Amino acid sequence: MTEKEGTDNEMIRISGLTKVYGSKTAVDHLSLQVLKGEVFGLLGPNGAGKTTTILMLLGLTEPTEGSASIDGIDCTREAMKAKRIAGYLPDNVGFYPDMTGRENLMFTGQLNGLSRKEAEIRIDELLGKVGMTEAADQKTATYSRGMKQRLGIADVLMKDPKVIIMDEPTLGLDPEGMKAFLQLIRRLAVEDGRTILISSHQLYQIQQVCDRVGIFVEGKMIACGPIKELGRQLVKENHYALEIEVSPVDDRFLGFIKGLEGVRDISEEGARLLIHADRDLRKDVTTFLGSNGYELLHLRQKGGDLDEIYSSYFEHAELEADKHDNEHSKDHGFRRNRKG
Repeated sequence: MTEKEGTDNEMIRISGLTKVYGSKTAVDHLSLQVLKGEVFGLLGPNGAGKTTTILMLLGLTEPTEGSASIDGIDCTREAMKAKRIAGYLPDNVGFYPDMTGRENLMFTGQLNGLSRKEAEIRIDELLGKVGMTEAADQKTATYSRGMKQRLGIADVLMKDPKVIIMDEPTLGLDPEGMKAFLQLIRRLAVEDGRTILISSHQLYQIQQVCDRVGIFVEGKMIACGPIKELGRQLVKENHYALEIEVSPVDDRFLGFIKGLEGVRDISEEGARLLIHADRDLRKDVTTFLGSNGYELLHLRQKGGDLDEIYSSYFEHAELEADKHDNEHSKDHGFRRNRKG
């Protein structure tokens, strides 16, 4: 990023942001800039630290170290000012079930100081934008999850925020609902010029709509940029994955692999082993195999295409998603901030 982009064109700035809970570091010296009008995906498995980062951006928890700002406003020292220009959409949007969609939006408009006439005009406009005009006068208790998410966007837009922060916005949506929702997110950036930060563990779905993504694992940003550049960054930052199949797979071979410097994790993929390491292991491994009579059946240094990034960091998270769907919302006990 150029110096000019870092000042004139910057909407969110995170510098060395750290949050420690007891002995656990939830966010570890995160630095990130998100540009005006950009859709940025903060992507990582459950428990990676994404929600904690959002809490700090919203001023709902103070960082242990570092800082975060939105449009130059410090999210900790000037939390109320930051909230006025930032809208938040949680993973499970809550509305008053006995009120209609229109009535819920009117309530939010009045909370944010709009006159009834101003609110009515904005509500009609926003209902059309999110495709909810026909369902506007139904009680929200009858809404599907996708309808609630779209009404949630309208609700966030009632205070006309510069930034919209979304936490797992596509959880539980069917494929058609997800497609429509992602198209809506893209329009908010392209047509309205809003900056959107999306936190998600669903790499495949979210990457389609993002200008850039950051891969967030165990509190650390390990790569950041367009999807096509992430593989190169992962290798550059010493995140190697070696796929290997040998015969025989005995204790001697396994002991050698486990004892190699830089090995972080070993997993089985059928007859093959996948070895995650901080360096390129191919020379060490092939030398050992040749000197000790093993048969090498397959060897490949895996790159960082989308399938491999997904397999390495996201596959387990998607399998566990149903179990943890609402866990972080319950843990932190916060609700949607409807008032600016």
